[in-house]
Amino acid sequence: MKRLIARQMGMFALIAAGLLAASAQSAEHPGYEHDPGRSQGGIGKFYMGREISGVMGHQGAGWLERTQRTHEEMPDEVVANMNLEPDDVVADIGAGTGYFSFRMAQQVPQGKVIAVDIQPEMLAIIEQRKAETGLDNVEMVLGEVDNPRLEPNSVDAVLLVDAYHEFSHPFEMMQVIYDAMRPGGRVFLVEYRAEDDTVPIRPLHKMSVEQVVREMSVFGLEWDDTLDFLPWQHMFVFSKPES
Repeated sequence: MKRLIARQMGMFALIAAGLLAASAQSAEHPGYEHDPGRSQGGIGKFYMGREISGVMGHQGAGWLERTQRTHEEMPDEVVANMNLEPDDVVADIGAGTGYFSFRMAQQVPQGKVIAVDIQPEMLAIIEQRKAETGLDNVEMVLGEVDNPRLEPNSVDAVLLVDAYHEFSHPFEMMQVIYDAMRPGGRVFLVEYRAEDDTVPIRPLHKMSVEQVVREMSVFGLEWDDTLDFLPWQHMFVFSKPES
């Protein structure tokens, strides 16, 4: 599978170069299509050819903390590959139970992690874990479906793990995220590989390299790397231009 992805990367790089050049001037909204008739089990809303999936509710919090997740998603290795600085401010968008938030908080003792979720029940779990761990550099923010409520020019890194594909308003969310990033700031996007039929996840909860690059290019984010050390997921690295 890795060899297949490697072969595809050259083609995708050419696609990305054209897309980035075209989008660097402005971030124009590509628009949404609403067509429940061709829904494959998502919300019947399409963005750049992709149907948006439904959101996993707080009732699935136990699944987010499943024991095997450490082997399936390798969270410590994901955080290590972010190469965070001790004073970084990191936004964890779609933080859920704080599974990644608290791991990152340990890496930024002079900084902080902003854990954003649209479900108060998830933030309540994070609040409880914050009290239990004593890590006081985790800040909870109740987001909205079209606004993560991040301040402009306020974060050094943004992590989205299995969350972006569920955004009902991906353009609006990424616009706020882009504006919140400082120049040179990075976006780390982790999504299940759509190119791999053996990944046991429903198709709408997967994303291909080509689709991710296409959607991130709307804002002129620079595609720095795609890390393929995870068993089932891509880990994309994008950055905001310095100027």
